[in-house]
Amino acid sequence: MKRRALVTVLVGVVAAWLPAAHAQQATTPVIGYLYIGAPEPSRHLAAAFRAGLMETGYVEGRNVVIDFRFAHSDVGRLPELAADLVRRRVAVIATPSNVPAALAAKAATTTIPIVFNIAGDPVEAGLVASRERPGGNITGIRLEGQGYLFSEAVPASSILALLKPAPLASTTA
Repeated sequence: MKRRALVTVLVGVVAAWLPAAHAQQATTPVIGYLYIGAPEPSRHLAAAFRAGLMETGYVEGRNVVIDFRFAHSDVGRLPELAADLVRRRVAVIATPSNVPAALAAKAATTTIPIVFNIAGDPVEAGLVASRERPGGNITGIRLEGQGYLFSEAVPASSILALLKPAPLASTTA
């Protein structure tokens, strides 16, 4: 359940970047999806990503293209895959649930927005300069316990909200 929620939030941040990217490109926006694993074991993550995009009005093949890149657990391939997405001039790069992919994307471009989600400290991981002012073209979500980090996720927006469902009330019979 947490993984689905995390992917949904990641999609929300990615979707927030798409209108501006679409206006600049004047074509169907392309999302680069950079993942350290292989396609088959992570099929559920890709499906959740697609479903989340659909919930925000983006349907793969209709008004958005998703360009998947998988490193098949070979960290050494990530820089090459990230560079390939940059050459393709994607609108945004999503790096779900892995620091190495986010770092590879960060090293590959200073202009294409990069969205990450990780468990851990993005400052310690070298992804952002600080939580308050991440700087550059990278932003993301940090899930650690109950803490979420959103920093300058949507530069053109003055309000960003995250709604978390309330825990279910327990009843006794």
